[in-house]
Amino acid sequence: MLENLAIATADAVTRIIELTGIAVIALGAFGTLSVFLYRFASGHDREQAVAALRSSLGRAILLGLEFLVAADIINTVAIEPTLNSVAVLAGIVAIRTFLSFSLEAEIEGRLPWRKAQQQEKG
Repeated sequence: MLENLAIATADAVTRIIELTGIAVIALGAFGTLSVFLYRFASGHDREQAVAALRSSLGRAILLGLEFLVAADIINTVAIEPTLNSVAVLAGIVAIRTFLSFSLEAEIEGRLPWRKAQQQEKG
């Protein structure tokens, strides 16, 4: 009985975190698009507006992905701790980590370790 309650609670927490991640991505996309359309319509520099759009959207996606990875970890550890589910989690985390790495490189315009090297020199 207590085990079923713990699993149900972990499942509910997982779903809430997943919905939070989806909401962060969706709201970030709509908010970013709204700001872009305002800047575009009001005559701001088009290249700067596009750059700000890409940067803001990428950051929203990165934050949303972090929530989704957290939900996957909770789901695997608390609800389905089988070897198969851990393998699936590893694949999901690897893909999402690659996406996060790619998005961060795109947003910053350089690889993450280049930022640390520049800070040491500066």
